[in-house]
Amino acid sequence: MDKIARGLGAERQGKVSATGGYFGAMQLLADVEARFRVPARGGRPTDPRWTERRLVPLAPETLERLEKITSRVRAHGGVNVEPMQLAALLLEKTARHLSEAEAEQLVRPRRRASR
Repeated sequence: MDKIARGLGAERQGKVSATGGYFGAMQLLADVEARFRVPARGGRPTDPRWTERRLVPLAPETLERLEKITSRVRAHGGVNVEPMQLAALLLEKTARHLSEAEAEQLVRPRRRASR
């Protein structure tokens, strides 16, 4: 990439990532393909760095949306990913890019109604 930039008389400014639409879907598929590996003992492909297991409560609509997205990933990329694996991947990406100010906005204390 540096060679191409020099050839064009340009300068690389940083990494750009897609957030939605077709390019976001293709980026998500690339992340799944790059990170997921079949464990040595066999089984479902997963990210080998995932060692913690937690229960994550979801609304039925959220799980349904995750199921639709995973079915598209399977159809387009041939990668066998499960809805909660996709949820874990999205959670990691969001946590990585969420600023401290944005995080504080998510958990700001509720105002109590005055009596």
